[in-house]
Amino acid sequence: MAKVGIKSEREITLMRESGKIVGEVLNLVGSLIRAGVTTEELDRAAEEYIRAQGGVPAFKGYGSDKRNLFPATLCVSIDDVVVHGIPGGQRLEEGQIVSIDVGVKKNGYFGDGARTFPVGRVSDERERLMKITEEALYQGIRNATEGKRLHDISSAVQRHVEEAGFSVVRDLVGHGIGKNLHEDPAVPNFGVGGTGLVLQAGMTLAIEPMVNAGTYRVMVDADGWTVRTTDGRPSAHFEHSVVVRPGEADILTR
Repeated sequence: MAKVGIKSEREITLMRESGKIVGEVLNLVGSLIRAGVTTEELDRAAEEYIRAQGGVPAFKGYGSDKRNLFPATLCVSIDDVVVHGIPGGQRLEEGQIVSIDVGVKKNGYFGDGARTFPVGRVSDERERLMKITEEALYQGIRNATEGKRLHDISSAVQRHVEEAGFSVVRDLVGHGIGKNLHEDPAVPNFGVGGTGLVLQAGMTLAIEPMVNAGTYRVMVDADGWTVRTTDGRPSAHFEHSVVVRPGEADILTR
């Protein structure tokens, strides 16, 4: 019997299809981001593309509270919104940064990825925040190899972020992924290297640093979804779904 969380090569092939759509959606949405566009327009374009590829938006209708399921295809999180921003009539403005998070289900398997984009020209701080967050993602991925421990990923992310003077969000973490959007194990972006479960080839993880310019503390809006920084300073988010391999992790959401 297969160990929990370890995927067969057949399953990984199916996950790669979902992951490819995730990467393509992020490219598409990135090409549409400019001042004046509404977050709803970005959401509509993403949903149309996913369905045209034979996929299903993974976030639409997601949630544990049946009375408040997530209503959209994308999470669109602007400036001080960390994650789970709900698309609507809001227009993007020059100088903002916008995090796009998207999940796709196809053939019974999920892909999940995120990127933060500038709207036109942005401040040096915002530029640097995006750069450090993306670098931290790849520092984490570099540690997602067979024989390492889970918190080697976490500590690599945390070290890179904190050395740059930023902070990692504690209340939200990465996760396993596969037949479910969220599976074990939780993948924190902070922790002590050399601890946590031993990574085995075939484990599939969504690694996703959420990095704040100021405090790591966050709060949830009255809508039950939108998570924002408590100090109102900007946040960035980058994510890939990966397969643990010997030597080097395999990125499914390029």
